Amino acid sequence: MTGDPHYTIDELISVCISRQVRDGDVWAQGINTPLVSAGLILAKIRHAPRARFTSAIGQALVQDWGPLGISTIEELWVGKGLIHLGFATGAADILPKYQPKEFFRPAQVDSQGSFNNIAFGKRYDRPRMRLPGSGGIPDVTPRYDHTFLYVPRHSRLIFPAAVDFVSGMGHVPQRKTGGGPRYLITDLGQFDWRNGRMRLTSVHPHTEIAMIKRKTAFELEIAPDIAATPPPDAEDIRLLREEIDPLGTRKLETLAGAARKDLLREILRRERGR
Repeated sequence: MTGDPHYTIDELISVCISRQVRDGDVWAQGINTPLVSAGLILAKIRHAPRARFTSAIGQALVQDWGPLGISTIEELWVGKGLIHLGFATGAADILPKYQPKEFFRPAQVDSQGSFNNIAFGKRYDRPRMRLPGSGGIPDVTPRYDHTFLYVPRHSRLIFPAAVDFVSGMGHVPQRKTGGGPRYLITDLGQFDWRNGRMRLTSVHPHTEIAMIKRKTAFELEIAPDIAATPPPDAEDIRLLREEIDPLGTRKLETLAGAARKDLLREILRRERGR
């Protein structure tokens, strides 16, 4: 984090994610979300020992944990699985029974919390950019009210006045069941949808409310009791750096371009040397 030698923005995001976990929770984990993985494991170590995870990588329900990696990540999600399920079985059995919570990383989010992971552009057949796709997001978000979001790089591109396509349902009047996202963490602050619109609840130490407003293309509500985001403590940082993610895979989500490629190569080089 700029100007602070004690922790970095990726560590702050993972720690804020960990604070959303409650003991006994079941959390679903995406394919390429090390910031979330680090936060879930941190929570399990520090205050939620009975938390369990399910992942699209190994299609397994996991009670134990292990250090994060790139080429070695299946050792965690496959090697430590309590049970292994196909995707269809997991969706049919795990979702209704355990109702796992999940952090999604959207490409666009509007003021109501509807989000887009399909494409940039107004025409589906000729998009400006095709995105990874919706996966099971359209199946989950209309039915459950335990959707959480994270955005490593807050910008007007990600928070436009209107999303190009809707893959995740927000707090819209026409929905019949469930609710929109509960919580959002970005590199600038924390947010909720208490009144059905995106609301700033805390500001990270390196920024200010005016900056967050400038980087959001719609009118942003401000909580009356807004405060500074509580920083990680020394044990949070030690666990992230020394035990949970010593290779620094979580940093890949906050970097772009050459810096991201360089770190990815370094992680793979260190994994080959083990």
